[in-house]
Amino acid sequence: MTIYRLLEENSDRDARQAAISAPGETPLSYGELHDLVQTTITALNRFGVGRNDRTAVCLPNGPRMAAAFAGVASASTFAPLNPAYRREEMEFYLEDLEARALIVEKGDEGPAVEAAQALGVPLLEMRSEAGKPAGWFALEGEPRALAGEGGAAEDEDVALILHTSGTTARPKIVPLSHVNVCASGRNIAATLALKPEDRCLNIMPLFHIHGLIGATLSTLSAGAELAATPGFHALRFFQWLEDMQPTWYTAVPTMHQAILARAARNREVVEKAGLRLIRSSSAALPPTVLSELEETFGCRVVESYGMTEAAHQMASNPLPPLDRKPGSVGPAAGPEIAVMDAEGAMLAQGSTGEVVIRGENVTSGYDRNPEANAASFSDGWFRTGDQGYLDADGYLYLTGRLKELINRGGEKISPREIDEVLLAHPSVAQATAFAAPHPKLGEEVAAAVVLTEGAEIDERTLRAFVSERLADFKTPKTILFLDEIPKGPTGKIQRIGLAAKLGLG
Repeated sequence: MTIYRLLEENSDRDARQAAISAPGETPLSYGELHDLVQTTITALNRFGVGRNDRTAVCLPNGPRMAAAFAGVASASTFAPLNPAYRREEMEFYLEDLEARALIVEKGDEGPAVEAAQALGVPLLEMRSEAGKPAGWFALEGEPRALAGEGGAAEDEDVALILHTSGTTARPKIVPLSHVNVCASGRNIAATLALKPEDRCLNIMPLFHIHGLIGATLSTLSAGAELAATPGFHALRFFQWLEDMQPTWYTAVPTMHQAILARAARNREVVEKAGLRLIRSSSAALPPTVLSELEETFGCRVVESYGMTEAAHQMASNPLPPLDRKPGSVGPAAGPEIAVMDAEGAMLAQGSTGEVVIRGENVTSGYDRNPEANAASFSDGWFRTGDQGYLDADGYLYLTGRLKELINRGGEKISPREIDEVLLAHPSVAQATAFAAPHPKLGEEVAAAVVLTEGAEIDERTLRAFVSERLADFKTPKTILFLDEIPKGPTGKIQRIGLAAKLGLG
């Protein structure tokens, strides 16, 4: 399956069904999206871009970025860039990708354009027109020699290419084929029981796997409607909820927390919201946040476990009537899941080790990185770097990130356990435990905390609260009270390197 064929099937089934919509705009139908994709393939081929050529795309979040994903990936390899990158970062990614072209909005003169011009990467400008439906665009550029391999992409062609976050080393390039991404989109649609009458409110960035697959491709796989917003904005979320009337949305925990913080002021909108479900992924969702979301919106919260190398989803808690187990990210929801020890031996149920996966949604390997591939694959299984165990029913429990585990003088501590205790205190709105350097122990436990509005508590009192519930060696020796915990570009808190960002050690 390819994205092109998926859209072709949806267009044949109901060409008038809305595919992409946006606040204040006329929806783009599946028939119109299919035509737009075909036009994009022809245009890119005319500009010398074809199958497996890497097309960098730097656009703001919204319907045109969502439509560009479908069109560009159907002709070449879609390589999205974060518009917030500086020129030096843009140059690094364009060069590392070996980009064949860069797509930007018409008239853009920002860092991406400067970087492309410095590197000699051809520019393609995206033009929109008033009165056209949401997501419509046309590409303008200098014609070049026809692409070596033109036409619509094939199953094994690379649809999407992303860099890992690079918190501990140089970012790795993750190529994902059409088989990979379409399998993942179908898996998510099945997990959420998506139907054509569903409407997803996308608030996730579309340069990230969560927004591209978890929201966009899962929706298109079901022949449903994607309501594409300019990106997460806590103050505007409730207006979008009222105007777009979505049946679900997906986000990272920090976004859910920001929404909850403003829900009381938007009670009338919340009471009228017809959400069928709320999805959370990309980071652990604190149990207290899950409970508050369900109580506030009156619908099921589905927590899913994913990563870029798996084209997003790996496991997920199911919808009713299937069981949801507290503390678990659910059973496998696409690929096979197992647990392996450091030597590569499979472990029995209940034994803790490294979570490994295999399946048609899993990348075949990092690009031009034999060392990373040798370390990450074992007998056909991909090592996720996450620590956990499977119970007798096949439900996966994550106990920590191997690289995030705090090694306090030989004691291995999961920061997630500390997060959950801190978040149980009524004065704490957000909490993240992390490793801070220590001259004798190597690492010591620290935590960053954001208090609830109007709350007052000192470090000593909060430490005492934690020490009543956890062993002394797990109690943070340093607690920093912040207005905001630093996050990565996708809104995800990154524990690795947090101590340095906060000036510890």
